[in-house]
Amino acid sequence: MFPSYHKAPARLAIAIPLLVGTPSTPLAESLIDPEGPFRMGEGYADRPATDNRITLTITGRLAVVEWDGTLAHPVMCGERDVQVMCVTYSKEGRHVGDTVLFAGGYARYGARRIMLDPCLASPEE
Repeated sequence: MFPSYHKAPARLAIAIPLLVGTPSTPLAESLIDPEGPFRMGEGYADRPATDNRITLTITGRLAVVEWDGTLAHPVMCGERDVQVMCVTYSKEGRHVGDTVLFAGGYARYGARRIMLDPCLASPEE
């Protein structure tokens, strides 16, 4: 759970291997877009990232669904895992355990907290 938008334990180190595989695998190399800002190993990418928003798209089961009267905060994964929270305007009938697709502006809040804001949430298709 996200106790605060500004305070979250450092846990993202686990998320990167889950999202792209381990660096020593050929699969990880094939997932890196040569036109993107990421590179295997040391060195500069040919095309650096800019200040523009980076969007992350991810699918998973909901561990938490909160509503504060204005914004919904559905969260994928339990507190022991890397959690991804989607800041959106409606719960849209979603419940804990539902499988959903999130896509939104990526922001990191520690090693195990990722927030997507603004975010779209839809049923996985």
